[in-house]
Amino acid sequence: MASPNQTMVTEFVLEGFSEHPQLRLLLLVSFLCLYTVALTGNAVIIVLISFTNGLHSPMYFFLCNLASMDIICTSSVLPKVLIGLASAENTISFQGCMAQVFFLIWSLSSELLLLTVMAYDRYMAICFPLHYSSRMSPRLCGALAMGVWGICALNASVNTCLMTQLSFCGPRVITHFFCEIPHLLLLSCSPTRVNSIMTLLADAFYGCLNFLLTLLSYGCIISSILRMRSAEGRRKAFSTCSSHLLVVLMFYSSVFCAYISPASSYSPEKSKLSGVLYSALSPALNPLIYTLRNQEVKHSLGRLLPFSRHQV
Repeated sequence: MASPNQTMVTEFVLEGFSEHPQLRLLLLVSFLCLYTVALTGNAVIIVLISFTNGLHSPMYFFLCNLASMDIICTSSVLPKVLIGLASAENTISFQGCMAQVFFLIWSLSSELLLLTVMAYDRYMAICFPLHYSSRMSPRLCGALAMGVWGICALNASVNTCLMTQLSFCGPRVITHFFCEIPHLLLLSCSPTRVNSIMTLLADAFYGCLNFLLTLLSYGCIISSILRMRSAEGRRKAFSTCSSHLLVVLMFYSSVFCAYISPASSYSPEKSKLSGVLYSALSPALNPLIYTLRNQEVKHSLGRLLPFSRHQV
């Protein structure tokens, strides 16, 4: 706990990209473009799936959930980044920092779980096509989605509440462009053992365990595809999961780089780069990947937007 003569921190200073003042305008424009693309692209995905009967299947239902979490993830970080790049000072209140921690943990952990659920959905569709409709029923899909949102909200609440119990008495500079648990723990002047244990358990479950389950699903999928006799059947089966596999590889690469890498290899620049990948670049690219590589989505977009028919 803080001693009586120590002043408690009521706001933090986000270092952001202040070490590169010459790039401020370029970074401002870049982040604004990424945020606009992320919001627009994911909103289009949600509207498209919601109002297109041909996309009312488990795969697109989970994609709609993923798009929702992408919006929450990028909106919890980028608006503050844009304000910081546009102004001289980049401070955030303690309450604002805790809110950012909650929504970031909630969205990131939900995305990791959703990617695992989506891998299981592709496993059922390709390995058990005759039983797919009965096993992946609307009730089960709804329960899985509610479970993902609920479990991850609980995880975010527990970790955020633990953070609020810590004392911060200086320094108050966060060497990142948003509030994140590892950086906040370094600034605490009270014991952080419980927080570190909970963070480690969350990393093990959401990162390592879900990654292994996703690999297991795709191992079975690839094995099933290779056993198919028809080349057309193999091509069609692979095309249904190629977009998801690309998103999985991109998202896990950035998360592992940020959270699972050895402490000896840590550097502020590397941490910021990883943060850009999963908080800005991934939410912006996901809709493009699913749109450009998915014929059903492209055709539905063409019907929804008549002027784009000749482009898709």
